[in-house]
Amino acid sequence: MAKIQLNGKKVVIKTNYSISDLLKKYKLSDKKIAIEHNGVIIPKTNFKKKYLKDKDKIEIVHFIGGG
Repeated sequence: MAKIQLNGKKVVIKTNYSISDLLKKYKLSDKKIAIEHNGVIIPKTNFKKKYLKDKDKIEIVHFIGGG
């Protein structure tokens, strides 16, 4: 198990969890979002390749249209 910080809250995830797995766990679409991993924006093409480890910090931002 790994302890990470997700949008300011501490959560526990399984080891070998990718960003894509994290999105599936929380039922989030990869459309209209940006993900920051330890201060670095991760391109969507790397969501399946980027694995999380203990003490990582993840910020997920949703883009919402409006006027």
